[in-house]
Amino acid sequence: MRKGWLFLLLCLTIAQVTYAHEVSIKGVVYSKITNTPLEGAIVSITQLEKTSVTDRFGKYAFHNLKAGEYEVKVSYLGFLQEVQTVSVTSGIPAVLTTHLETSNLELQEVSVVAKRENPLQLISAVDAQLRPIHNAQEMLRMVPGLIIAQHAGGGKAEQIFLRGFDIDHGTDISLTADGMPVNMVSHAHGQGYSDLHFLIPETIEAVDFGKGPYHADKGNFATAGYADFRTRSVLDQSMLKFEAGQFDTYRAVGMVNLLGQNARNNQQNAYIASEYLFSNGYFESPQGLNRFNVLGRYQGIFNKNTILTASLSAFKSNWDASGQIPERAVMDGSIGRFGAIDDTEGGYTSRYNANITLDKTLGNGALLKNQAYAVKYGFELYSNFTFFLNDPENGDQIRQKENREIYGYQSSYEQDLTFLGFPLRHKMGVGFRYDDIHDSELSRTKNRSTTLSQVQKGDIDELNAFTYVSETWELTPRFTVNAALRADRIFFTYRNALAEQDIPAVQKNAQNRFSPKLNLTYAVSPVVQVYLNSGMGYHSNDTRVSAGTSGREALPAARGTDLGLTFKPANRWFLNTALWFLDLDQELVYVGDEGVVEPSGKSRRYGVDVSVRGQITDYLYLDTDLNLARPRARDEERGNDYIPLAPTITSTGGLSFQNKKGFKGSMRYRFVGDRAANEDYSVTASGYFLLDAVASYTYKNLEFKLSGENLLNSNWKEAQFDTESRLAGEIDPVSEIHFTPGTPFFLKFGVAYTFGK
Repeated sequence: MRKGWLFLLLCLTIAQVTYAHEVSIKGVVYSKITNTPLEGAIVSITQLEKTSVTDRFGKYAFHNLKAGEYEVKVSYLGFLQEVQTVSVTSGIPAVLTTHLETSNLELQEVSVVAKRENPLQLISAVDAQLRPIHNAQEMLRMVPGLIIAQHAGGGKAEQIFLRGFDIDHGTDISLTADGMPVNMVSHAHGQGYSDLHFLIPETIEAVDFGKGPYHADKGNFATAGYADFRTRSVLDQSMLKFEAGQFDTYRAVGMVNLLGQNARNNQQNAYIASEYLFSNGYFESPQGLNRFNVLGRYQGIFNKNTILTASLSAFKSNWDASGQIPERAVMDGSIGRFGAIDDTEGGYTSRYNANITLDKTLGNGALLKNQAYAVKYGFELYSNFTFFLNDPENGDQIRQKENREIYGYQSSYEQDLTFLGFPLRHKMGVGFRYDDIHDSELSRTKNRSTTLSQVQKGDIDELNAFTYVSETWELTPRFTVNAALRADRIFFTYRNALAEQDIPAVQKNAQNRFSPKLNLTYAVSPVVQVYLNSGMGYHSNDTRVSAGTSGREALPAARGTDLGLTFKPANRWFLNTALWFLDLDQELVYVGDEGVVEPSGKSRRYGVDVSVRGQITDYLYLDTDLNLARPRARDEERGNDYIPLAPTITSTGGLSFQNKKGFKGSMRYRFVGDRAANEDYSVTASGYFLLDAVASYTYKNLEFKLSGENLLNSNWKEAQFDTESRLAGEIDPVSEIHFTPGTPFFLKFGVAYTFGK
C-alpha cells in the first residue's frame, strides 16, 4: 500500500505540468479598516459556478474565461458582502481590488464549496467574543465536541477530551500558536503536555481546527485533531481592560498600537499587549494564582508580494493548589467540598518565544512560506495523588521539573498548476523541531520544601525532521481530490543521571513514520457538500520509552476515516455532520507521575458529530454541537474493554445576541454524560450540565461586560479519576473516585476603553 501511495504522489509531483490557462480575472481582498489582506475569503462567479478562496496575500484568480461580462461576489464572515461587475476582453486580464467593511455576524456569508472542507472553524472564531473566557486554554472549547478540565489550581495545563479520547494534556491533539508548537514532547508531567496560558485571549484573531489525521502539514499528536491559534496581525484600536470577580479575582489587559496611521497606510503594523491575572480561587486554601503575559508583534507587507512577521513574548505563572480529593473524605465530613488533603501542591512555569515568518509570492505565482522559532521553557509541579499510600510517614507528594529549549524551522511551497488538463494545487513542505531538555526530574518531596528521594533524572534530546507533499486536484468545479504523503523521522536520546549498572547511561534510537492521506470533497449543489476523508497519523512516545526499546512502539499509528455532510438548509442556517472512525496502535506509555512504563493496548473509536449554526433574526444566533463516541480497547474481553474517562456523549451550545446599538449577550450550556472511570465500568465518572452567560454594552469608547459561570450553582466534578489512595490513619488503601470540584456560581465584571485608530 505504501508503494502505491508513493507511486501516486510521485506521478502527481513529477508529471509534466504547465501554468493554468491565461488568467482572465485576478484580484486581491483587503479589510477596509486595517488595510490588511483577508485570507480565506470566498470569491465566486455565480454564472459559471466557479469559486476561488483567497490566499495568505488575499489574492485569488480565475482561469480560462471567455470574453464577456461577469459578476464577481466576495464574501467573508464578519464583513459586508461586495459584488462587482467586470468586463473581460480576450487576452487582457482584469484586475480587481476589494476592500470589505466589517459588519455584524451574517451566516448567509458562509459558502459551501468544494475547495473548503468545513467553514465551521471560521464561525467559531468570530463568535468567540460572545463567550465567557478567562484564558486561551478555554478557547479550545470552540472546537465542537472538545471539553477541558482543570485539576491543579488554574496554573497547570487543562485536561482535554475529544472524540472518545481522554487526551490528558495533549497526547492526541496537535496544538500550535502562530505555527509554533504548544505540545511538549517527553514532558516531565506527561507526553504532549500543552499549556496555552501564554496566549492573551484578546490577541487571538482566529482558531483554525480540524478533526482526524487527514492534514499533511499536521504531524506529531494530530490523531484526534489539531487546533492552531492565530494572533492578530494588526490592532484596529488600542485598548485598556480591567476585570474583577468573586474569589479575589482580578485581571488587567493592555494592547497598544506602536505605529501611526501613516505606517498603517504603508501596511506596517506593530503592537504590544500585556496581561496580568491574580486569583485566590474558590477553594478553602487560597490558590494565589499569578500570571503575567507580554507580547510584541510586527507585520510588514512589502511590494504587495512579501509579508514579514516577527513576535516576541514572555509568560510567567505560579500558583498553589488543593489537588484532587477522595469522595470518602467529603462524605464523612473530614474535609469540605472545596477542601484539601494536601494543600501544598502547586507549581511554577515560564515560557519565552521568538517567532519570525517570511511569506513571499514568487514570479511564477507560487507562494513560499518560511518560519523559524525558538522557545525557552521552565516547569516545576508539585502533586499528591495517593496521599499516604506509598509513604505513610511523609506522604506521597512528588515534584516534576524540567527546563528546555526548542528550536524549529519549517518551509512550504504552494503553486497552482494543471495536470491532465485540470487545475492542480501543489504543496510541499519540509522542517524540523529540536527539543533540548535539561534535568527532567521526578522526585519524592514533602511540603514542597524537602526532597526525600530522586526517582528519575536525566537529559533528553529529541529531533523531529519531516517532509510532506500534498496535491489537490480539481476534477470539476464541484469535485476535488486531495492526495498527500507525510514522512517523519524522530531521533531519541536519553542521558540517565541515575543510571544503574545494568542500564546504559545513554540510550539512543530513531524511528520513521509514513502517513498517507486521501480526501475527497464534492459539492452536490451550492448548499450541499459531502466529503470523505481518510488517512494515517501518529503520536510519538516519550523518549524515556522510545530510546530504550526497539522502536516499534515509538510512533504508534492512527488510522481514521470521516464521512461528512455540510448543508445550508436555509440562507441563514448551517449544518455539519460526520460519521467517523479511528484506530490507534499498541504503544508503551511513560507514566510521568510514577516514573514507570505501562503498556497501552490497541484501541478503536467511532462516533458521530453534529454541529448546527443558525441566525434566527438579524441579531439572534443559535449554535449547538452534539458529539457521540464509542471508545473501546480492541484486545480486551467484552465488558472489560472500556477506556477510562473517555467521553461518550457531549454537547455544547447556546443563544447569542448582538445588535448595532452596542448590546451583546450569550447564554451557553455545557453537557457531559456519565462515563466509565475504569475498564469494566464498575466505577462511574459523573456527568454534568452547566449554564454560563455573558452580556456587554458598548457606549462610544467604553465597553461594560458582566459574565457568569455555573448560573445554576451545580455541585459538579470537573476532573475525576479512579485512584487508589490511603489517608492518614487508614490501615488499608481505598480505590474510588478522586475529583476536583468545578467552579461554583461565579460573577465577573469588566470595563474596557478603546482609543486611537
